Amino acid sequence: MSKIRKPILVVATLIFIIGGVTTGMALLQIYQMNDFQKTINTEISKLKTVKVVRPGISHIAQASLRQGEVIGIITIPKLQEIYPIVQGTDENDLKRGVGHYVGSVMPGEMDNSVLSGHRDSVFSKLGNLVKGDFIIIKTSDGTFKYSVTRSRIVLANDRTVIVPTPTAMLTLSTCYPFSYIGSAPKRYIVSAQLMR
Repeated sequence: MSKIRKPILVVATLIFIIGGVTTGMALLQIYQMNDFQKTINTEISKLKTVKVVRPGISHIAQASLRQGEVIGIITIPKLQEIYPIVQGTDENDLKRGVGHYVGSVMPGEMDNSVLSGHRDSVFSKLGNLVKGDFIIIKTSDGTFKYSVTRSRIVLANDRTVIVPTPTAMLTLSTCYPFSYIGSAPKRYIVSAQLMR
């Protein structure tokens, strides 16, 4: 009888430990997502008091913007996502929302406006967008509606995603694969064209 009980006790103990660890990890992830959402809500509420930068601003004038300054809001209706857009794409900027690549034009301008976000937070569902889906950018200069034209996967060092374009384009970039652990080797790119 005791020979049968010992393996059952070991298995039950392992199941209990695995269940505890899994529950702990789930609670930690919920806490982190709630904390992230509070940060995002704070940043969006700041838009009521912060002067949002005009999108017609030149590259020279962009240099005077402060790193991390809120420049607008991005809404992706299909994904039911709304995030602040901040100037810059370093780690601190991306913790606050979607980062605007400083070397690109402001949203709404003729040329390529490049935005980046983390694959495990703001752009975790980016892979669900398909051709024809909408992306809306709001700034103090107005609302700009973009239509997705394509998505693609490129290597992390591919600089073609930030090249100038002859029309008003929006490029969204995040690390890929979405479920990759560590520094991802590729980037998931969504291109969208400004609708008139």
